[in-house]
Amino acid sequence: MPQAGLPEPLVNEDAIGLDSVLRPEQHLVRDEPHIRLGALLTLVAAAGWLRPGEANAADWNKAAFESKSMDETLKALGGGAPVASKDITFVSTPDIAENGAVVPVGVSSTIPKTESIAILIEKNPNMLAATFDIPAGTEPSISTRVKMGQSSNVYALVKADGKYYVTSKEIKVTLGGCGG
Repeated sequence: MPQAGLPEPLVNEDAIGLDSVLRPEQHLVRDEPHIRLGALLTLVAAAGWLRPGEANAADWNKAAFESKSMDETLKALGGGAPVASKDITFVSTPDIAENGAVVPVGVSSTIPKTESIAILIEKNPNMLAATFDIPAGTEPSISTRVKMGQSSNVYALVKADGKYYVTSKEIKVTLGGCGG
């Protein structure tokens, strides 16, 4: 039996024994998670925050992440000898890490036109731990956690206006993280 003010059901509920039947207005107000996710992704793509191929693994610099020394890493990243800079600072980075498996490292740069920030760990099997592209107009500051097998110098390598700048900090590890 239809309720007052609502359209007739699409089928006769009594004839087929259905407890609930979709009414025409219910087709328009379906609220399913995959529909909301699709709408959100469409809005994100339309805003330009998500571009096709942006997260493509083919863009990954395998040679840089497999490098064993500072020179190899710089060569793989396409740079020359970095210049020491006091405009790069470590933020929320401990002098002593109690657990080498999760060492917090934060880096901030005040160098104009900062394009990328990389974290290199001198005594790790592979020196390059992370690299971050910094979009124009954003604050050049990053924070992450890295794995360190032993006490080591940690380098913050900043690319700004096509040139490389570096600063370092020694972090002592009391419990190894790279198989130690």
